Amino acid sequence: MSTRRPRRRRVVAAAAASASVAFAAGWFVIGSASAGTLSGTLYRDPASQAVRWVSANPNDSRMPVIRDKIASQSQARWMANFNLSTVQSDVSSFVGAANAVNQVPVLTTYAIPNRDCGGASAGGAPDLNQYQQWISGYSKGLGSRTVIVIMETDALALQTCLSSTEVQQRDQAISTAVQTLKAGNPNAKVYLDGGHSAWNSASDQGSRLVAAGVQYADGFFTNVSNFQPLGNELSYGRSIISYLQSRGINGKHQVIDTSRNGGAAGDWCADDNTDRRIGNYPTLNTGDANVDGYLWIKPPGEADGCAYAAGSFVPDLAYSLAASAPYPPTGSPTASPSASRSSSPSASPSASRSPSASPSPSRSSGGGGGACSATYQTVNSWQGGFQGNVTVTAGASPISNWTVTWTLASGQSITQLWNGTLTTSGSAVTVRNLSYNGSLGASSSTQFGFTGTGNVTTPTLTCTAS
Repeated sequence: MSTRRPRRRRVVAAAAASASVAFAAGWFVIGSASAGTLSGTLYRDPASQAVRWVSANPNDSRMPVIRDKIASQSQARWMANFNLSTVQSDVSSFVGAANAVNQVPVLTTYAIPNRDCGGASAGGAPDLNQYQQWISGYSKGLGSRTVIVIMETDALALQTCLSSTEVQQRDQAISTAVQTLKAGNPNAKVYLDGGHSAWNSASDQGSRLVAAGVQYADGFFTNVSNFQPLGNELSYGRSIISYLQSRGINGKHQVIDTSRNGGAAGDWCADDNTDRRIGNYPTLNTGDANVDGYLWIKPPGEADGCAYAAGSFVPDLAYSLAASAPYPPTGSPTASPSASRSSSPSASPSASRSPSASPSPSRSSGGGGGACSATYQTVNSWQGGFQGNVTVTAGASPISNWTVTWTLASGQSITQLWNGTLTTSGSAVTVRNLSYNGSLGASSSTQFGFTGTGNVTTPTLTCTAS
């Protein structure tokens, strides 16, 4: 098949996101500053297929790599299930969970009629009228804070199955949909399909964006489910931006899918290629005024629909993408959101959960080979459970390893922990650093987090270092 073809996306996994999960891994972002128009911490989906696989396969030899390099990262939640009665609640649950921890969610719309031109990810709304109804419900779930919406992958770059009249109808539908989403939440950042650098030319893709109402959007996305090198995508994006400016459309930015472009570009379908590598870790801090974010829109390890069903999670694919990649940066670690404990379609925290009104810090310095301190904060709480975050800070001298200990209160237990190794003995808790976050410079910090059952208390922490 031609290398100019798109990457096929997911249908299989759309309903699987309702599973409740437990996750024990690090979660990292590069930073909060940004050269583009966005800033903040990206939200990690606690119900991604990679997270669920890690939880279900603790003894698999591939698990640590997949956990630490893939499941630990922010990935887009694909809204690919056409259901008029649930779309608002599905979107609202995911966005609400991100809002609860002051982070930025990334989600897609993927329900355009004749989706994927009937290919591996075929489906979508039965017609454009029902599609607009679906979009209307979607818009009502977006809340009022910053949210990133990746709108209809392949809908503009792949139109070979449409007549000229159908192309015009799709363009109008997307233009109307963008305006509906922006009206529902003016802070929503909406990006349209820009294909990728080895597909349509920048002028061709630019003209398609103009026809589909990019003037109402915040910009365009490229390289979703593809392998094109970052430099190629940056150059391609600048060319599209120049084209848009030549048509009097200014201020539009690019987001780039870097989920698997860390190696060379290659054949059309990822399912049959295991020599690729994950690219830049997700961040809104791109250092490029034209680029709002490097995002993992296509979750690494999910198939394209060639050798495996589209959207299915394949551990061998995930491992091949991550094995030779560097570990995530540890400069700005953040706490992981808790997993769902409800049976609703979304695995986001239930409505009964709310952030703790007054986080409770506790600091204690310990001895050992070097000094360190540990500070606790309750990040979120709900009936019968809570989410805690611990910051470990080196003293006046660098340290190579750290250990934090405390005693659980009566009735408490830890259900999941990330960015550390957990050992419990009765009520005694010991958390030790992982291989990549134990070495801290003088006065520098790292974090680990956990979710637990029982009443919220403020533990007395002891930190020792070597």
